[in-house]
Amino acid sequence: MSDTSILFKPFTLGNLQLPNRVVMAPMTRNKSPHNIPGSDVVEYYRRRAAGGVGLIITEGTCIDHIAASGYPDVPYFHGAERLAGWQKVVDAVHAEGGKIAPQLWHCGGMRKAGTPPEGEVNGYTPSGMNVPGKVNRHIMTQQDIDDVVQAFGQGAADAKALGFDAVEIHGAHGYLVDQFFWEGTNQRDDGYGGSLANRSRFALEVIAAVRAAVGPDFPISLRWSQWKQQEYTARLATSPQELEQFLLPLSAAGVDIFHCSTRRFWEPEFAGSDLNLAGWTRRITGKPAITVGSVGLSTDFIPAPGETAFREAQPASLDELVRRLEADEFDLVAVGRALIANPDWAELVAGQRAADLKAFNVEMLGSLI
Repeated sequence: MSDTSILFKPFTLGNLQLPNRVVMAPMTRNKSPHNIPGSDVVEYYRRRAAGGVGLIITEGTCIDHIAASGYPDVPYFHGAERLAGWQKVVDAVHAEGGKIAPQLWHCGGMRKAGTPPEGEVNGYTPSGMNVPGKVNRHIMTQQDIDDVVQAFGQGAADAKALGFDAVEIHGAHGYLVDQFFWEGTNQRDDGYGGSLANRSRFALEVIAAVRAAVGPDFPISLRWSQWKQQEYTARLATSPQELEQFLLPLSAAGVDIFHCSTRRFWEPEFAGSDLNLAGWTRRITGKPAITVGSVGLSTDFIPAPGETAFREAQPASLDELVRRLEADEFDLVAVGRALIANPDWAELVAGQRAADLKAFNVEMLGSLI
């Protein structure tokens, strides 16, 4: 294993002080019956904090909107019992010296009518589409938009009140915020559709509501991606110039950290430079950026043609990650499946104990370990 000490340098952003650059990536686990994070969820996050993760970003947790959820047994971020569950998570992580942010989530068109506990409520989308060209979801009205924006703001206020250290808005992977960004699913003819600037309006309103709820000094992260679950090759920006037009308004609206989701962190984003998406984002905005995408593993997480489950992967070299981090390409590194396999991944890497790292296998998703 190469010298990984750069991963364990402290990071400070205002009041957010992290002991290292290792972030736990948000990963949906579907292990919260009645949408309440229980004692096993508390222990799951506590173990990662005890294992040396600097910042935990929780799995997506649904804001207080009737159509926010798209999957069974995901945690919610509203209601006394659910928030009490999250309070226990926060307290456990802090007791281990860790920091934690909830990822506030609205599934948008990923929701199908019939998903419990809301039942026959259909998915809400900008234009009734979960995939381009197929209208089979609810088309959001202005009142719907206003309600969702308010719900994001309330979720952020609750996060701060519970003692979370930051908050993340899920704006990636073809969920609601991203469905507004993406022209494929946003065919509106009002102020929320058309140009990329207009398609960003919903996100800008969400960011503004979150900022108003938490005040000027509470860190806000935005997770965003070019790729969508509906179309892995989708692109919001095809050049650095388009990326600048997209990112600068989001930065000005109040985003402090950009969490740049890619399938493979080592791939260059545009021809002519080996900078990845986080690298370009940091260069354009001047804001801290999180890179993510198969860190420390031999294969990316997307199933290959004919496969139905996330792929198993062996531990892999961190040399390229270290090289890019040393070059100041990005500031923080989000680790996903490797942290499911190894709750103490950060400690093992810091201790140069590569031989003790376990491979990721699909069976590990069956329980919280």
